[in-house]
Amino acid sequence: MISLYLGILLFSFVFNSFLMLPFIDFLYRIKFQRQRQKTKDPFNKLTPIFDFFHKGKAGVPVGGGVLIVSTTLFLFVFFLTLFYLFNVPIISIFKNVFKEAVIVFFAFFSFAFLGLYDDINKILATKTSAFFGLRMRHKLILEIFLALIIGYWLYSWLGIDFVHVPFFGIIRLGFFYIFFAAFVIIAFANAFNITDGLDGLAAGVLLINVLVFWAISSSLLDTVLSVFLAAWIGALITFLYFNVNPARIILGDTGSLSFGATFAIIGLLLGKALLLPIIGLVFVVEIVTSLMQLLSKRYLKRKFFPVAPLHLYLQLRGWSEPKIVFRLWLTAIIASLFGLWIAFLK
Repeated sequence: MISLYLGILLFSFVFNSFLMLPFIDFLYRIKFQRQRQKTKDPFNKLTPIFDFFHKGKAGVPVGGGVLIVSTTLFLFVFFLTLFYLFNVPIISIFKNVFKEAVIVFFAFFSFAFLGLYDDINKILATKTSAFFGLRMRHKLILEIFLALIIGYWLYSWLGIDFVHVPFFGIIRLGFFYIFFAAFVIIAFANAFNITDGLDGLAAGVLLINVLVFWAISSSLLDTVLSVFLAAWIGALITFLYFNVNPARIILGDTGSLSFGATFAIIGLLLGKALLLPIIGLVFVVEIVTSLMQLLSKRYLKRKFFPVAPLHLYLQLRGWSEPKIVFRLWLTAIIASLFGLWIAFLK
């Protein structure tokens, strides 16, 4: 089966490669581009350091997530349908293959739709508008709603109610698994969104991380996840080619929220929830530094770091953008290999 999955990956890469340049031109024509405007933090205060380091990105088309989500979902459904029509075995670690596929499809699409709405608001916002995309509390409420739906489906449809703790075994959470899953999904959706600040950073780290999950899903003989990840990886490779510095296209919240949430859901489906912080170490460090900064400003009335998250702090220290990206890619490789090693330990 591995040859089939590799074929899907290569097909996805070629398919997206043919579409990417016309899609970028389309985004220019409709002026769906990053705007040069002053951003604000969750406390409604200006962020001049962020604006200084990102001023050169104004005018870059936003919408890479729209293409990648669309093509990945199309190829996911297309190849699973072909497997069914030509009697190729569709194996799952769960009893219901269809419900597993629905969860993956819904997660990828629903968080993308939420991000697209936010992207449209950001791009269409005027310079005098105080509204910069969805307000944080509104976006969080919608994320919680979607994550709880997915958590409930994981629990009720697929019977997942446990967490596998490496070296210790299985801990059953029962009904509380729904809330645990929702927390994990929301955390990584926002972690990816925060990390997606430098050209090639978030997409490159994600590509490394999902390759590990692809290896795990293939070893478990899960056709649904293997097909989805093959289509997604091929699309990510194409996107990364055009997203490395200087980027010709940006993911936008459409891709950021969808990719982060789906990354978490793949980990939950594979029973590797507690490996997510290890494999996704870069995302964890990015959101933790950002959260520490927010909590310090909220309760201590001062900054914990000169600026957050980590990649922005390194820029402030004088590191060049490619240097930061390449070194965090290397960090992701080591963290992913360590997580893969733990995953295969008995």
